[in-house]
Amino acid sequence: MCGIVGVVSQGPCNQLIYDALLLLQHRGQDAAGIATNHGNTFSMYKANGLVRDVFRTRNMRSLPGNAGIGQVRYPTAGSSSEEEAQPFYVNAPFGIILAHNGNLTNWEQLKIEMFKNDRRHINTDSDSEVLLNVLAHEIQQATTGYSLDPSALFKAVTVLHKRVRGSYAVVAQIAGYGLLAFRDPFGIRPLCIGFNETEQGTEYMLASESVALEGLGFRFLRDVLPGEAIFIDLDGKLYNQQCADNPVLTPCAFEFVYLARPDSIIDGASVYASRLKMGEYLAEKIRRTIPSGDIDVVMPIPDSSRPAAMELALKLNLQYREGFIKNRYIGRTFIMPGQALRRKSVRQKLNAIGSEFKGKSVLLVDDSIVRGTTSREIVQMARDSGAKRVIFASAAPPVQFPNVYGIDMPTRNELIAHGRSEEEVCREITADALVYQDLEALKRSISDVNPMLKNFEASCFDGCYITNDISRDYLDRIESARRNPKPVVEDAVRSQLNLNLARVD
Repeated sequence: MCGIVGVVSQGPCNQLIYDALLLLQHRGQDAAGIATNHGNTFSMYKANGLVRDVFRTRNMRSLPGNAGIGQVRYPTAGSSSEEEAQPFYVNAPFGIILAHNGNLTNWEQLKIEMFKNDRRHINTDSDSEVLLNVLAHEIQQATTGYSLDPSALFKAVTVLHKRVRGSYAVVAQIAGYGLLAFRDPFGIRPLCIGFNETEQGTEYMLASESVALEGLGFRFLRDVLPGEAIFIDLDGKLYNQQCADNPVLTPCAFEFVYLARPDSIIDGASVYASRLKMGEYLAEKIRRTIPSGDIDVVMPIPDSSRPAAMELALKLNLQYREGFIKNRYIGRTFIMPGQALRRKSVRQKLNAIGSEFKGKSVLLVDDSIVRGTTSREIVQMARDSGAKRVIFASAAPPVQFPNVYGIDMPTRNELIAHGRSEEEVCREITADALVYQDLEALKRSISDVNPMLKNFEASCFDGCYITNDISRDYLDRIESARRNPKPVVEDAVRSQLNLNLARVD
């Protein structure tokens, strides 16, 4: 999960990109970067940290130009090193900078192809650098002469779709030409476009979530379609083309559960309205499974579960209370490395209001249960505050499988629901009772808001990987790499090089 933004404006764009990244900060707190285009020159600054900490006045002054891109990142492939912060740059053809939200499932194979066939060097273990070089190679193949036109770009993206597997929403700036954006053929990761009319002309912004557009005064135009490419030249003229053979809109369900801000609209569905529906369907299940009178009060685990908890309490005619207060200066715990660090962070992140718990049977509502560390600590905090009974409800189904499309859930044995029944998970988190949302109810929660949404990427719940290239061996390999990080791709490249040398000899 990352947040990306691209801008073609009528004036300096550095402040626009900075402000948009602040609005997308929830999508990544590991690193931030901005690159701008002025004439045929790029200026770029990126580093580890939050947006407000990465950029100083001197950095912003070094980013002139009316067009550029930016990204906030947390790592799902590669490492947390500053070298893997985005955007990435390649000098040929023309000069391209790229920022990417998602995760390529065949990036290791592509990296070998880059070395063996395309004669391109990849300097990091980032799948985004691989994606940039695939794009650069295909633009070079599609271009004749020394100029570039939209048809060549769309041809390049068409071939890229055939080579690349996984999830990707992309913004790329081409020196002296304009802004290119595209989305994978399933539309797994979100991307939308907005515009702003000025006296000088129309400005455009593309961003991961609509909140970034609306927060900066841009009018939401539409979502980028799955497989579609959009090119905006430096004069503000917009071109678009469908570049995938069989695009099927299949957005990530977890965006609606947890990742996106509630005030965003993704693929025509309000995230807030979807979460209200999750609470409504969860209330129906609780009514069927928990005896009437066993619950005194409903409490959310702040923040993303609040809409579901409010609607649930309303449907069950129960009191709604805020029992936990969140420290907003602690990062998201499920993306923090190490179980011990997560446990410590939970107590720093949440503080219980004891008077709301004392002597009560409490229904705690969370958006999801991933590793279970946070849930266990929260249940214990409720008991320590005097709760006589703690029932736990998840607005999402059990997270049983790794997510390989851009969310940091790659190891099966880290997922508390993997290989465990609902009763066993309940014991693990030490709750008195546990209720999970049904998967079909989750999907209905979103499609009720936008009936045009029929398909969802829900692999972390059902184990169905829509790119059809994920095997048990693949999952075993990425889990092994996570436990024992080593340059497996470089080993593969070295082996191929030795084989080629042997053939020459």
